[in-house]
Amino acid sequence: MKFFVDTAEIDAIAELNDLGMLDGVTTNPSLIMKSGRDILEVIKEICDLVSGPVSAEVVALEAEAMIAEGRKLAGIAENIAVKVPLTWDGLKACKVLSGEGKMVNVTLCFSANQALLAAKAGATFISPFIGRLDDINIDGLDLIADIREIYDNYGFETQILAASIRSPNHMSECAKIGADVATAPPSVIKAMANHVLTDKGLEGFLKDAAKAGIKIV
Repeated sequence: MKFFVDTAEIDAIAELNDLGMLDGVTTNPSLIMKSGRDILEVIKEICDLVSGPVSAEVVALEAEAMIAEGRKLAGIAENIAVKVPLTWDGLKACKVLSGEGKMVNVTLCFSANQALLAAKAGATFISPFIGRLDDINIDGLDLIADIREIYDNYGFETQILAASIRSPNHMSECAKIGADVATAPPSVIKAMANHVLTDKGLEGFLKDAAKAGIKIV
């Protein structure tokens, strides 16, 4: 499973990228706002830093305006994936932009039917939001499984990009189900390394090393 990081913070992206943990980046207007910087400037810097897809989201609501914004965003760098919402106008924009050879990430997906439409419209990525479904007592992981089954049934090439990831458990469960990509905040990706037994074992090793006077350098 590919790892995308969901942030516009350059330092966090650089750290994960340097470790080889990063296959791409997802951003949205809310994340850009938190950075306090110009959207085009931030996106360009991220694209220069990573080689994988960088999702940059349109802010228009009508198809023609989305297409115009998408073309401008795609002009920033070759690894831009234009992010459009899963609305009827968003699907129209997806069809045009993907037909022009641009990567398109269709976001805010909450049903298998929506995911099916996005695949038919030529989406490169479909972004089902796990955490937001969990928030309303619907198991978001079930949606990932449903989309995986549908896409496999018909050979759709659209990649399932699990989004709204809230925990390390979401990451491992998405990997087991067969999501192509998961995008998560830096804190969640880092938390995947944590385990209470690792901490306990390390504590014991260090105590024994201290008792034995073991020093490496």
